[in-house]
Amino acid sequence: MNTFTPEVRAFLLWRTRTAKIATVRADGRPHVAPVWFLLDGDSIVFTTWHTTVKAYNIRRDPRVCICVDDETLPYAYALIEGTAAISADPDVLLYWATQIAARYMGETLAEAYGKRNGVAGELLVRVTPTKILFEKNIAN
Repeated sequence: MNTFTPEVRAFLLWRTRTAKIATVRADGRPHVAPVWFLLDGDSIVFTTWHTTVKAYNIRRDPRVCICVDDETLPYAYALIEGTAAISADPDVLLYWATQIAARYMGETLAEAYGKRNGVAGELLVRVTPTKILFEKNIAN
């Protein structure tokens, strides 16, 4: 499966879950970092500063894996393997930074956080899934 079912989409967008993105360092070691994210169709979008480890790693090797989990009973998680693409387009970046801010900071702070995170040096990352695994009711 490489498209989000309605059930997976609802799981990913429930409240303000934080995704953990794994990227590959030049020496092959994994690097994991938390990110705020949204969905755009069947892509996951998030922002990152251009000098972060994940930005360096994605530029060199676009293969990533994202994990979003529910840490409450009966437990669930989604693993999304995919390919990341980076954009520095200021209009697209500002739009998505504002949308992501609305999800995590609320509508009243969205514009301010969007402007703060939609600046030169910030990057928009778009992950296109190649494989999606969703498990729910793990403790049942």
